[in-house]
Amino acid sequence: MRHKKTMILAAATAITLALSGCSMGGSSASSTTGSTDGKGKTITIWAMQGDYSTKTLNAINSAFTKKTGAKVKVETQQWTDITTKITTALSTSTPPDVLDIGNTQVAGFASSGGLLDITSHKKDLSEGNTWLSGLVDPATVDGKLYAVPAFGAARAVVYNKKMWSAAGITSAPKTWSEFTADLDKVAAKNSSNKNFTPFYLPGQYWYSMLQFVWDAGGNVAQDKDGKWTGTISSAKAVKGLEEWKSFQNTYSSSASRSLDTDEPDQNQLLADGTTSAILANSAAISSVQTLNSSVKSTDLATFAMPGQSGKNQPAMTAGSDFAVAAKSKNSALALEWIKIAASSSIQQKWVFGNDGWLPNTVEGLDKAMKTSDFPEVQTGFFEAAKDSKATPGSPNWATIEGDKSINSFTQSIATGTATPAQAAKTFDQHMDQVFSK
Repeated sequence: MRHKKTMILAAATAITLALSGCSMGGSSASSTTGSTDGKGKTITIWAMQGDYSTKTLNAINSAFTKKTGAKVKVETQQWTDITTKITTALSTSTPPDVLDIGNTQVAGFASSGGLLDITSHKKDLSEGNTWLSGLVDPATVDGKLYAVPAFGAARAVVYNKKMWSAAGITSAPKTWSEFTADLDKVAAKNSSNKNFTPFYLPGQYWYSMLQFVWDAGGNVAQDKDGKWTGTISSAKAVKGLEEWKSFQNTYSSSASRSLDTDEPDQNQLLADGTTSAILANSAAISSVQTLNSSVKSTDLATFAMPGQSGKNQPAMTAGSDFAVAAKSKNSALALEWIKIAASSSIQQKWVFGNDGWLPNTVEGLDKAMKTSDFPEVQTGFFEAAKDSKATPGSPNWATIEGDKSINSFTQSIATGTATPAQAAKTFDQHMDQVFSK
């Protein structure tokens, strides 16, 4: 499975400017146009490269055509410059009817009026199931739903089972105390290797920081009466930052405190045996095996990251959502297509069964894990996704990632150039400035 995605680095202000002709806050669901009788009609779907496979899209399209009589034109899009391309398309009178959008992108397009408000269809679209919160929360703006979860990819602990077994560990930890005790055993077993670190967690890896903050009951930012403000300096959030720093400084290398996950590549470190565990999504499994062909799938295992709260840490979740363009001339048919794509039958047989993505509901996760051919190595990702979160839904959050201020924020804490409280206060001020634009 693949990670989602670098496109969120584009400035969200471009969306607002290009969509200035659209009503703010999206269009009402009551403004759907056309009917579900699609005889003689064709709807256009923008599907992102690397998301749903051709086979899965064909299965959805076949079911859609059988039900409505309408045909489907799929146009595959590349991630490069996709924010600008979608912005331009939504401002025209003939946009694509359905768009495949990264979960953290939805808020920007919805707030600028480019997406249809589908709140009144939520119960029907979800089939009464519980969507993964890391996918549906970013698709909900000011209490209104603008997109439907398509699939997810959650982060979990990926570890070298052989290395842990050599340290006397025979099963994955379930609690924080078990987790740290296991890491202590692995560290002791490999104490002769000066380059070894039990858990590689670089200081700029802010995704991991968020999970500690969430586990402590804090949030990085909040929306109150339509206004976003930074809240990372709250007492609960600072507690999470302190716990993150303690873990990072204890179990990762000193050199990692000023680094991100790419240089050096944390997957390479796990493949080389320089570390015994990392926090990653499921793409790490195939990556590690590609980097070191002697590593077998049975050598690796996963588990949801335990939290000091007594529960698993809420998992940082990536993925995509499907949205309907506010100016679609076939929005009723577009909603029908989305309903089929999000249905439990498509999610189980195709999204999970064929493409290997996480299904879009908690119920779907449980059902997938009960199948006879469920890969054991995927267990941690599926368990982690049951309590998932995403980045703040502010249309301006992309700027926070784009200016790398959040990387510098976590690095300053890991390296000790600022205390968690000091760094949080400064970062809140920066977020408030960005959110107010």
